[in-house]
Amino acid sequence: MPIYEYICQDCKKEFEVLRPMRQADVPMACAACGGENIKRKPSIFYAESGGKAVAGASAPSCSSCSAGNCSSCGH
Repeated sequence: MPIYEYICQDCKKEFEVLRPMRQADVPMACAACGGENIKRKPSIFYAESGGKAVAGASAPSCSSCSAGNCSSCGH
């Protein structure tokens, strides 16, 4: 189950909720103020496997790589 990030438009409290994808935009009340004016925030993530970026922000390229593609040198 993914963790979604939300912000209450009434009190500006930011919080996270673990819920199924099908419930990502189901209305809920803010735990801080009880307001129901909640918006889901865009989530950014970064994944790494064996020291190589596999998702999210791209890693910097080295000078031997063309067009930022480091697959040939392993960076």
